[in-house]
Amino acid sequence: MIKFETINELTLKVTTTGNDVIFTKTGAFIAGDCSGNTNYRFEKVLLGPQKSLAQAALGSLMRRVTGENIPLTKVTMNGPSETYYAESAQHVLVYKLEPGETISVESENLLAFTQDCKYSVRFIGVGVLSQKGLATTTLTRTGSEAYVAVITDGNPIALSNVQSHNTISVDPDAVICWMGNGACDPRITTDVNWKTFIGQASGESYSFEWHGGIPVTVIIQPSERSGGIRVAID
Repeated sequence: MIKFETINELTLKVTTTGNDVIFTKTGAFIAGDCSGNTNYRFEKVLLGPQKSLAQAALGSLMRRVTGENIPLTKVTMNGPSETYYAESAQHVLVYKLEPGETISVESENLLAFTQDCKYSVRFIGVGVLSQKGLATTTLTRTGSEAYVAVITDGNPIALSNVQSHNTISVDPDAVICWMGNGACDPRITTDVNWKTFIGQASGESYSFEWHGGIPVTVIIQPSERSGGIRVAID
């Protein structure tokens, strides 16, 4: 059995009572606690967390092409232990996936996940060039202990239209992740006009939108990444 939880908002605590495996962002480990000798070990993931070598190699290529590539470490637990993970004092958010649920997350915001999550990279934009926004890392539940931990720059905000069926619109550079049944990919909307080409753009020309027909929960952070997205003009 394994459990993810947050400690003081800034640290992920992973508790295991037996043999288990998790994947973390390389360098995120900060401490561990177990009886007797250390019963967990670390191994750099060379290609990807997929069990099939061919799938891992293809996944590695996809991550490099899309910019969703992050170094991962495999942590193997062999008995009861508590281990702790953090990244630059950023806030940690833990989510446990329900049956049939998928979480799509920016790779730089992914801190850790359990082996009960299927890991992949997926394109979400067509005709849009983006340092962040064209592709996303996805984790889909495959077992009962499908935990995911993400990091945010500041306390996160959650927006959901599951009950309201409202339209959710967010800045792509503030998005951390979104989750729902299936992919739940957003529409990429643009507001490019003549003002854009004379340097008078509003500064909010691009957005991700989820309409009420797509039940989704979106997590955003109170800061924006540098880089942004831009439209491909032929």
